[in-house]
Amino acid sequence: MKYDFLIVGAGLFGAVFAHEMTKKGKKCLIIEKRDHIGGNIYTKEEHNINVHQYGAHIFHTNNKEVWDYINQFADFNRYTNSPVANYKGELFNLPFNMNTFYQMWGVKTPEEARMMIEKQKAESRIEKPQNLEEQAISLIGRDIYEKLVKGYTEKQWGRKCSELPAFIIKRLPVRFTFDNNYFNDLYQGIPIGGYTKIIDKMLENIEVKLNTDFFDDKERWLNIADKIIFTGMIDQYYDYCYGELEYRGLNFEFETLDVENYQGNAVINYTDAETPFTRIIEHKHFESCDSPKTIITKEYPKSWSNGEEAYYPINDEKNSKLYEKYVELSKNEDKVIFGGRLGMYKYYDMWQVIDEALKLVDEFNG
Repeated sequence: MKYDFLIVGAGLFGAVFAHEMTKKGKKCLIIEKRDHIGGNIYTKEEHNINVHQYGAHIFHTNNKEVWDYINQFADFNRYTNSPVANYKGELFNLPFNMNTFYQMWGVKTPEEARMMIEKQKAESRIEKPQNLEEQAISLIGRDIYEKLVKGYTEKQWGRKCSELPAFIIKRLPVRFTFDNNYFNDLYQGIPIGGYTKIIDKMLENIEVKLNTDFFDDKERWLNIADKIIFTGMIDQYYDYCYGELEYRGLNFEFETLDVENYQGNAVINYTDAETPFTRIIEHKHFESCDSPKTIITKEYPKSWSNGEEAYYPINDEKNSKLYEKYVELSKNEDKVIFGGRLGMYKYYDMWQVIDEALKLVDEFNG
């Protein structure tokens, strides 16, 4: 074999694995069907602004080992994710906290806010939630559900909340403090200079072939290396023999504007049902970039069909059972290992992708 490892996909999982195995003296080849490295964390500099091409990516983790690992490749700023919700022109802070409750009801103390939520929960008389709508109302009451959950969730999933399973919202973050920090993690930030620079550093001295689709010449790629790390869709690898796993898709609409500051925040969610997009991202606020222009992205969730980019796995009961069938099939493999969001059919945060890649490295070097 010409290579020790063929890594299919130049995203975060593949880059971490290739970097670590190359340090161990293994010869790696990465093939990537897109025209760039980095997968969905790819950033592109325009007008001195690092644009997140596939949606906002904020690195956050409680795992110090992973945090120390990623900091080898970039300095991180102190960006704190504090999104704002826009409901028909009304603005609310997220996650649900004392600022939100004051904006919603005019309450000023935690006790007043707690009483309002408990009153609405009691009025709903929901004892055993049967769907997402009932689950959300039983957690935070009807007002917050109607203004800040319902429309956004229905756009995101393409189905009514009353038709979505309750387990999608196992809990909703409710804080009785004036804290707009969306994440509770110890470590949080944005890499200064963008994510692509991180992947560039990881892949120094590693052979990468872009615009190269594994399935265009599958037999060749299967026989070019001792082991294959496959980060594409596991069902596609097996030619959908049990059927297709389901995903949600996204469309991104970019605009460059001749203003320095469009919305004053990196992320504003549009939570009403009538606005067709779910959020507007203003990229310069991730790194406080100095530019006379600004670049915004509107995100439009959509149904996914085969051949399009898959963004969110739909981890409902039906798809989970189907995925398990493919996992059982993969146990027969002695050469191919599946990794990453698509290969493992999980909605991983970035730190989890790194953690899984490092675990796989340990398996080969244990």
